[in-house]
Amino acid sequence: MAPRLEASPADARIAYVTARILEAQHYTRQRLDDEVSSRLLDRYLESYDPQHLHFLQSDLREFDFYRHRLDDYILRRFDTTPAFEIFERFFERLQQRVSYVEELLRREEFRFDTDERIQVDRREAPYPKDLAEARKLWRERLRYEYLQEKLNGEKHQQITNTLIRRYHRNLRMFAEWDNADVLQVFLNALAHVYDPHSDYLGRQQMENFAMGMNLSLEGIGAELTSPDGYCTIRRLIPGGPAERSKKLKPKDRIVGVAQGDGPFVDVVDMNLNKVVELIRGPKGTTVRLLVIPAEAPDPSVRKVVTLVRDKIRLEDQAAKARLVEWPDEDGTVRRIGIIDLPSFYSTMDFTGSEERSDYRSCAADVARLIRKLKAEGMEALILDLRRNGGGSLDEAIRIAGFFIPRGPIVQVRDGEGRVVLKEDRDPRMIWDGPMVVLTSRFSASASEIVAAALQDYGRAVLVGDASTHGKGTVQAPSLLRNFMRPSATLTQDPGLLKYTISKFYRANGESTQLKGVVPDIVLPSVLNVSKEVGESALDNPLPWDKIESAKFEPLDWVAPYLEELRKRSAERVAASRDFAYVREDIERFLQQQADRTISLNEQERLREKEELEARRKARQKERLARHEVQPKMWEITLADVDKPGLPEPVTPANPSARNSDSPGSGLGTNQLASASAPGENPDGAPAADPADEDPLDEDDSTSPAHDFVLREAEMIVVDYLHLWSKDHPLTARRTASTAPVGQP
Repeated sequence: MAPRLEASPADARIAYVTARILEAQHYTRQRLDDEVSSRLLDRYLESYDPQHLHFLQSDLREFDFYRHRLDDYILRRFDTTPAFEIFERFFERLQQRVSYVEELLRREEFRFDTDERIQVDRREAPYPKDLAEARKLWRERLRYEYLQEKLNGEKHQQITNTLIRRYHRNLRMFAEWDNADVLQVFLNALAHVYDPHSDYLGRQQMENFAMGMNLSLEGIGAELTSPDGYCTIRRLIPGGPAERSKKLKPKDRIVGVAQGDGPFVDVVDMNLNKVVELIRGPKGTTVRLLVIPAEAPDPSVRKVVTLVRDKIRLEDQAAKARLVEWPDEDGTVRRIGIIDLPSFYSTMDFTGSEERSDYRSCAADVARLIRKLKAEGMEALILDLRRNGGGSLDEAIRIAGFFIPRGPIVQVRDGEGRVVLKEDRDPRMIWDGPMVVLTSRFSASASEIVAAALQDYGRAVLVGDASTHGKGTVQAPSLLRNFMRPSATLTQDPGLLKYTISKFYRANGESTQLKGVVPDIVLPSVLNVSKEVGESALDNPLPWDKIESAKFEPLDWVAPYLEELRKRSAERVAASRDFAYVREDIERFLQQQADRTISLNEQERLREKEELEARRKARQKERLARHEVQPKMWEITLADVDKPGLPEPVTPANPSARNSDSPGSGLGTNQLASASAPGENPDGAPAADPADEDPLDEDDSTSPAHDFVLREAEMIVVDYLHLWSKDHPLTARRTASTAPVGQP
């Protein structure tokens, strides 16, 4: 029986205030009118049924009554009834699906010996026209799910029990919903109509947000999402147990969670907040995860990952450095410094306390590391921002200022068109030598500002994916209780609205929004052809535009050498076996994109699994057989930075460098261990969209760590250093220009 939830005056008040804040303060200043109402209806339906499996076209015709009336319901009638009516219809269809699945599991013989294929990504497909067509889709999905479990070695009765439990758990989750859950989905859909980075957060989501703001949680250190019913790793928190294990990567899907040696709990289609609760736990306790690896073309592949929960501390996510020795083309040994900066972190004091003992600044940390690298003979620098999802704008501006004499770093324009110029005013440079900035499609927000500024000034060679993420917007949080009068009808916390208030623009006037930052040297990557990563992959992103350029004087230290650097890099990449593997993966990925279906033939699927495993082992064997000479390398943490000399060199066979093909993805600050909103994707659709199957890295944890993208960046900066040292005007006056700078 569907839950009988009814709209309340409290829901209406919260919806009204949310809508008015978006109208008045969102960057677009878009009124909640008939056009927004229409888009809200579509987005709200998609929130429950993104794979177009449940709502019938007759349902859509009925709900079309609200298409141009939701604005009136929210702003004039103070009524959220439509949200609850649509949820109840979804629940009714879900009940029908669960009953039908049970019937099929009781009577159907599951054979997989035909050429049948299933369209696994139905986001662009039409909704079923009637219940008969919906049942046909439900049966296809069930057969697909059954085959996944069978390929994983399960027997018929085990599979039947697993699937029945899964479907009933999903149904039970929605049966337990209350008004706050429905309102969460409805208002989050409204916020997303304005842009993809605006969100409504109910009480539980607000707690997750606050947890991230304070960088305080105990667990495995992973940010999770649930785009298709499967709990999916969005990014790994630098320094957390998950990243340290080297056994998990972004886009891995978690299908089971076990506490210690206990039994696995099937978490497919489970509410993401519930999954997060299972994975989190006290420091020192053990959790086991049953995972479908991101690179597996066949979702029946499973592996078990055992992790010990830990406190996710800022120290583990802080900047760190390496010093690497590489021979120049004339045989001279060059020392290259690498700064790995996972985010632009900064301690936020919400209490007003003047206690500064725990204050942290990534700019201060980076400055200390650079001085240490210089003291140990660094001749060129790589700033690695591949997994940097953003953070404090002020910290980003200070770090960009370390490498230029002075001048504008970024322009910020608000919804009224007012532009504020953010500048570096300190003429001193901490480092004025050759420099490379390494970026990826996961470099977002503040990291794009730093990369763009150093490119605009001609200060550093940008190397990486075809572009950065393209998040050029700024969000501000507002507690809704601050906009509402106390009332006896308002028994729940009204939550928090995070909304976009401004856009970033480069010093040259171009926005970083949507297009991102295009590197000077683009390296082969599957992400260059994937349409599933980056701002353009999100629904309803704000457009790219440009404003007037700020006045600044480029240093122009890159252009004289760029053509030669590109030529040398292209020759190495063409001869590299690792980049040849990437090109093979790109071709395979494009084939998957061309045919967005998956076979339901058991023998064909088994053959695909065997081919994948054979390819993985062949690559691993070839890499092991190379016996490549590893450069001498030292790792420097903030704990070591003030100690004299260098620590012991890192053993070449087991450096702690992460593989370049799995740079965690973060799309902004303060999203540690965040969970999607209730109902963000509750349809139970199996996760087999080929677009989600990036064949990025087929190595396992036993293979030698070799970050070949970073290796190529090191080669580029050595070339740059060689060309630079011949004729660069600053070489003769390096000592004077790099006098010690005060603590940032």
